[in-house]
Amino acid sequence: MSARPLMVKPHMPHPALPDADWADCYELQVPKSDLTAIVAARAMLGRFPPWVRLLMSLRNSVTSLFGLKSTGSNLEADKGTIGFFPIVSQSDDQVVLGFDDRHLDFRVVIGVRDDGQGRRLVDTTTLVRRKILLGRIYIALITPFHRLIVSKMLADFGKRMNSVSLPASM
Repeated sequence: MSARPLMVKPHMPHPALPDADWADCYELQVPKSDLTAIVAARAMLGRFPPWVRLLMSLRNSVTSLFGLKSTGSNLEADKGTIGFFPIVSQSDDQVVLGFDDRHLDFRVVIGVRDDGQGRRLVDTTTLVRRKILLGRIYIALITPFHRLIVSKMLADFGKRMNSVSLPASM
């Protein structure tokens, strides 16, 4: 079984952010398990590799010049956080993370479902509603990094799932 995520067409409009005007989605097939979306999200986003933390630190330095939220400023989530993402909503098969900022609204949706062939599909959908020109510029600049980070973190998760079984809850 491949641990390589595939870029697939996101479902739009998406209920997590119906007025999103930018989206991408990656999908990965993993062994059959009792994996829930919250466990998958914590496994993927709970610990970032050093190179991602460095990129996020650079992002925070640059965006603070424009009065935008840093990754550490999104602590208003009363449902908790995963990594630095506030939890918006969660169920066994989907967790929605994200926040709204002056330049854009942002959601990450982690979903898990059976594929009908004895395996599970894990998908990561990123949704963005760009509010102003700065939001459009920001997304244009970070898209290559975003795609690299999401596909790498999903691939790493897939490798871990293929080598060991995750417990039902973390």
